[in-house]
Amino acid sequence: MYSKTFYIETLGCQMNKSDSEKISGILENLGYEEKFSPEDSSLLIMNTCSIRAMSENKAYSYLGVWKKLKQKNPAVKIAMCGCVAQQTKQKVFAKAPQVDLVFGTQNINELPLLLEKLENQERVCSVLQKPVHMQDSSVPSRKEGVSAWLPIIEGCDYFCTYCVVPYTRGRQRSRMPGDIIKEARQIASEGFKEIILLGQTVDSYGNDIDNPGINLANLLKELNNIDEIARIRFVTSHPADITDELIYNVKELGKVCEYFHIPMQSGSTEVLKRMRRPYTREEYLELIKKIRKEMPGVGLTSDFIAGFPGETEEQFEQTLSMLDEVTFDHCNTAAYSPRKQTPAAVWKDQLPYDEKKRRLNILNKKVRETVQKSQEKYIGKTLEVLVEGFKEDDGKITLTGRTRANKIAHFPGDKDLVGTLVNVHIKQTSIWSLIGEINLS
Repeated sequence: MYSKTFYIETLGCQMNKSDSEKISGILENLGYEEKFSPEDSSLLIMNTCSIRAMSENKAYSYLGVWKKLKQKNPAVKIAMCGCVAQQTKQKVFAKAPQVDLVFGTQNINELPLLLEKLENQERVCSVLQKPVHMQDSSVPSRKEGVSAWLPIIEGCDYFCTYCVVPYTRGRQRSRMPGDIIKEARQIASEGFKEIILLGQTVDSYGNDIDNPGINLANLLKELNNIDEIARIRFVTSHPADITDELIYNVKELGKVCEYFHIPMQSGSTEVLKRMRRPYTREEYLELIKKIRKEMPGVGLTSDFIAGFPGETEEQFEQTLSMLDEVTFDHCNTAAYSPRKQTPAAVWKDQLPYDEKKRRLNILNKKVRETVQKSQEKYIGKTLEVLVEGFKEDDGKITLTGRTRANKIAHFPGDKDLVGTLVNVHIKQTSIWSLIGEINLS
C-alpha cells in the first residue's frame, strides 16, 4: 500500500460528483495518488447524499465494510463528507466510530489543513455554515471523457418543505462570470467537448449578485464563444426562474443544447403549495407550452415525489395526468422521505410506507408508458449526436452518444469517432434509448 493513496466513494447528484473531482484535485496537489479500490488506499472518503433516507443508509453501509479494512490496517484513515456530514456533524463519530474525519459541504477547500490536524489528533470535525474561501493551486481532477461538470452556483434559497438542500448546501451563492469562463477554458484545454453547468437551481444563477447583467442567459452567450467546446448543457432548473431571455438564448445559441430538466414534484396545485413550490399546475403547463413553441424538438425531463404528506388519491391522480399531458422524455421519481430539519418531516399527516411504495410503483409504470410514447417521435429523424463511448463485442463496435435533447443513442461506427459530432438516423427505439445508424449523406 502506498503511504499517500486515496479512494472516494461518491453518492448522490452531479454536484456531489463535482465535489469529488475537486477533492481529488486537492489531494493530488498534496501528493496523494488516487486508487480505484478501497483495499489499496490509505485514505478512504465517503462523499454522502442526504436527499433521501436510502442514500444516507447506503453511506453507513459502505462505512461498515470499511470498518473491516481499518481493523486489518489501523493506519487507514476514513473520512465522511457531503450532505450527511454537513447535517450530522459530530454525531457521525457516535454512529460510525471508525470515521476519523468529518467535513461539510462548505469545507472542501479546508481539506489540507484538516489532514494536517488529523496527523496530530485522533479525530477531526469541521462543519461550517458558511463556505471556507481559501486559495489553493489545485484544479478539479476530472476523469477522461467527453463531458465535464462545471458548478456555477451552490446552495438554494427556496426552502421547499421537503428538501434538505438549503440546510446542507447553504443559501444560494453564485460564482463570478470571469471565474466560470476561466474554468471553462481550462476544461476545453483538457480536451472535453461538452460542458454541463451545475446548480441546485442553476437558472437562479446571478440572483444573489447585485448586477442584473449576471444571469444564466448571458453566461451561456459567453460560453458559446469558446471555440473548443462543442456543446453546453445546464441542470437543474427551477420553474420559477426560467426567463423568456433564457428560452430565447437556448434556442438561438448554436452550442447550447435544447434540453431542460425542470422538476415539478407534483401535478397538484394544492400539494405544490404545501411543498412551498411557487407555481401552480397551470403555470407549469404554460411554461412547457412556451418552451415547446420556441423549440418543438426540445428535450424535457422532470422530477416527481409520490406520497407527500397529506397527498390524497385524487391529488396523486393529478400527477399521473400531468405525465400524460406533457409526455416528458424522462422523469426521476421517489417516494417521499422525511428529512431532518425540513418542515414536512414533522407533519402529522404522513402516509404509510406501503401506500407510498404503491403510489411510487404506479408512478414508475406511468413514466415508462410516457417515455415509450415520447421515443416514437424520434423514429425516422436524423439527429446530431455527440459520441461519448463505445462497446466492442465479437469485433463489432457499437458507439454510444447523446442527442441535443439528451437522448441516449446507440449505433455502429468507428471508435475513433468518440468525442465528435455525427448525424445519426434513428431507425428504432428501446424504452430508454434510440437505435440508429450514422447518416453519411
